[in-house]
Amino acid sequence: MRYVSTRGTAPVLPFHEAMLTGLARDGGLYVPEHIPTFSLGEIRALAGLPYEEVARRVMLPFLGDSFTEDELAEDIARAYAGFAHPARAPLKQLDANHFLLELFHGPTLAFKDFAMQLIGQLFQRELTRRGSRVTIVGATSGDTGSAAIEAFRGLENVDVFILYPHGRVSEVQRRQMTTPAEDNVHALALDGHFDDCQARVKDMFNDFGFRDAVGLAGVNSINWARVLAQVVYYFTAATALGAPDRGVDFTVPTGNFGDIFAGDIARRMGLPIGRLVIATNQNDILHRCLTTGVYETHEVIPSISPSMDIQVSSNFERALFHAYGGDGAAVAQLMDELKTTGRFTVSQGALEALREIFASGRVSEDETAATITRTWAATRELLCPHSAVGVAVAEAHLDPARPMVTLATAHPAKFPAAVEAATGLHPPLPPHMETLYERPERVTEVPNDLAALETLIQERRHA
Repeated sequence: MRYVSTRGTAPVLPFHEAMLTGLARDGGLYVPEHIPTFSLGEIRALAGLPYEEVARRVMLPFLGDSFTEDELAEDIARAYAGFAHPARAPLKQLDANHFLLELFHGPTLAFKDFAMQLIGQLFQRELTRRGSRVTIVGATSGDTGSAAIEAFRGLENVDVFILYPHGRVSEVQRRQMTTPAEDNVHALALDGHFDDCQARVKDMFNDFGFRDAVGLAGVNSINWARVLAQVVYYFTAATALGAPDRGVDFTVPTGNFGDIFAGDIARRMGLPIGRLVIATNQNDILHRCLTTGVYETHEVIPSISPSMDIQVSSNFERALFHAYGGDGAAVAQLMDELKTTGRFTVSQGALEALREIFASGRVSEDETAATITRTWAATRELLCPHSAVGVAVAEAHLDPARPMVTLATAHPAKFPAAVEAATGLHPPLPPHMETLYERPERVTEVPNDLAALETLIQERRHA
């Protein structure tokens, strides 16, 4: 199994090299040369298996010779041992044909834990094998950063620097990043919004002198291993609801497009997914693009669902690569247009290809709050604002022929102010986090300046 860049000119790499590399050297994102497919019998056999076993079976075909089957099984077991629910990703029924997939039972209470905990194990194994050290730099709109810090804190072969938009994450999200005491992790509050953080990370990867000098690696959803780990819960949810003998729809609240793109990979592997519904808040660039064919950035508007306050959805590039038939040059041209003009137009053929897979919807702030209120009243299920965006959009796309699964991407306790405003209830943190507000914080405020960031990282990393 080899991996190619969405822009067509970077070196072709095996899985472990693509994982450690993150962003391709031509600025593109790595995708597998081909998508392994499962037979109906292989999919049927996944029903009822432990989550860890499904993860091993789903991920193994993508690894090639990078890790053995036993190594993968060991790392999966360690990755999910700390999850609070034995099912890891349990389903809850909201209505007759509508289900919630709870992805917030990991250590940082967000879906990012499924990928990040596993990547931490795989990184450590590979770096120990080669006796080398890397510097991980990531951008976060809230949840990726805390999941990365939790996964890599205290590991011997890794320094971690996480950029988050100063003042634009929830207090719980911030404290999860700023309270770990290990000296190999660093929370950097950047003067700007998430797209600024993401842009500076990509700039560092494209500064090859800096990249090579510090051994730069990435764990944002630009990293293919992140996407692959998230494919697994589509299989566990769908088979629990009768797949492959009936189709299943999924609605995904998304900003950076990685979580829903994982669903597209599951679909390409043979899982009978009817529709993948993109749920956006008021920062609705993905919904606008699917509706009009024009991808055009607007100003980022802060919301009560801050992890979705994004205007440049990195993983959409992977979907475009498939929609354009694997034409890296065409994708590179679109990305150049986006960088220089802030917009591009999707060709008619590619737009039709995207619409065959994805539907979309947009939810306002008032509708998000109202969804939290009525879902609690009707089901006694507390939703975080992101999950509420997903539920609201899903309700507009229900099909009696197929069950709908909405991904609940974060625990309501990560966004207590929005949840309390909508329900009158202050969601408590779980026991392992109950002292979060008492722990000292350690954070560095940084300017939106590439040179300053690179200097700080070079000074603080372990040589």
